[in-house]
Amino acid sequence: MSEDFQFTLKATDGNARLGAITMPSGEIRTPAFMPVGTAGTVKAMYLDQVRDLGADIILGNTYHLMLRPGAERVARLGGLHSLIRWPHPILTDSGGFQVMSLAALREIDENKGVTFKSHIDGSVHHMSPERSIEIQGLLGSDIQMQLDECVRLPAERAEIEKSTDMSLRWAERCRVAFGDQPGKAMFGIVQGGDIPDLRIRSARGLADLDLKGYAVGGLAVGEPQAVMLAMLETTLPELPAEKPRYLMGVGTPDDILKSVARGIDMFDCVMPTRAGRHGLAFTRRGKVNLRNARHAEDLRPLDEESDCPATRDYSRAYLHHLVRSNESLGGMLLTWNNLHYYQQLMQGIRKAIAEGRYDDFVAETQEGWARGDVAAI
Repeated sequence: MSEDFQFTLKATDGNARLGAITMPSGEIRTPAFMPVGTAGTVKAMYLDQVRDLGADIILGNTYHLMLRPGAERVARLGGLHSLIRWPHPILTDSGGFQVMSLAALREIDENKGVTFKSHIDGSVHHMSPERSIEIQGLLGSDIQMQLDECVRLPAERAEIEKSTDMSLRWAERCRVAFGDQPGKAMFGIVQGGDIPDLRIRSARGLADLDLKGYAVGGLAVGEPQAVMLAMLETTLPELPAEKPRYLMGVGTPDDILKSVARGIDMFDCVMPTRAGRHGLAFTRRGKVNLRNARHAEDLRPLDEESDCPATRDYSRAYLHHLVRSNESLGGMLLTWNNLHYYQQLMQGIRKAIAEGRYDDFVAETQEGWARGDVAAI
């Protein structure tokens, strides 16, 4: 592997991009989907399974890991890679979104950062841009994210503008705190809500910092898909084409297809794991809700053509029984199925871009979803 962080653009098809990130801990084939390992675990999965499904990188969460077991403790235990037995690339987010969505009594001061109470035990914590980078360094992640403020949409322009400009200044402070770490990278995060000129301002300001990668944040926080896509169309032309682009917290398979078409290289989302724990399966025939009574005596698997044991070897009747009985195995099997589906989708995306047939691949995939699961009976 490369001794430094490098992004290679291998092919394009329209705005869709095929590439690879190389670094000492491994290669990330892009477009890539990163399973979310919030607290050092991809819920309901062994990490060996996650790797076998095709994941090149997982995501860990700074907010959750700083609360428990604690960043300093993780460092004493040898770092996150060693602790969780994942020697491959790890990206850690900055914790900004979780502070917005989970923490109680959040107070923000631009100079000092954010002070908040833990959602676990009410203890008070402080996170500045510098402390966020320090925590991520203690965790030992390969790709670290700047601290930003994420505003839930819809919001007034004045609130979004204030947050956007502060996040841009925090990016500069994070860049200084990160310094020069060979083989690792810090990404900036474009903010700006649903206001085009603020997105452009944020993207241009971050591009001037010459970071190793750029994320688009503050989307999938309440806005319609059309707004998200419009913000990508506004933002991505302002970012350096030779750097990877990461859409944070997105999304559904349809979100991924449409965002790749606009030039996104990396994704993360809790959707496949969370949906699995709640009885929802993603398949090439669309979504299948195993809670529905129609599955109670259906001996078909989720997909008889799949090479995933969870998808091919267990009947819908059994999966329905497990889900309705709240048995842990139900969530485990459906999470396995969902992560397999997501990684197969990414593999298909990469192959289609390489062959110059991305639009056809999107149409074929969407046609499969539209035919639906019932039509296959």
